[in-house]
Amino acid sequence: MYRQFLALRHVSRRMISSSARRMENKVPEKQKLFQEDNGMPVHLKGGTKDALMYRATMALTVMGAGFVVYELFSAAVPKKN
Repeated sequence: MYRQFLALRHVSRRMISSSARRMENKVPEKQKLFQEDNGMPVHLKGGTKDALMYRATMALTVMGAGFVVYELFSAAVPKKN
């Protein structure tokens, strides 16, 4: 039993250490990008993907607010028979 436990521990340790991949540190590049003073707001400095996400969020927010106003208005006005 103890031998099997040691074998399992050895195999699990080997799998964990061999599966680790070296990744490039991209933090300094991102820091330079976001700290650059180019007049853009920080939520748009990420590029096209950030701009699309921003526009989609704003569109959903405006549509949601419009729907809330519509529902409030329809709830306030009595229905005609």
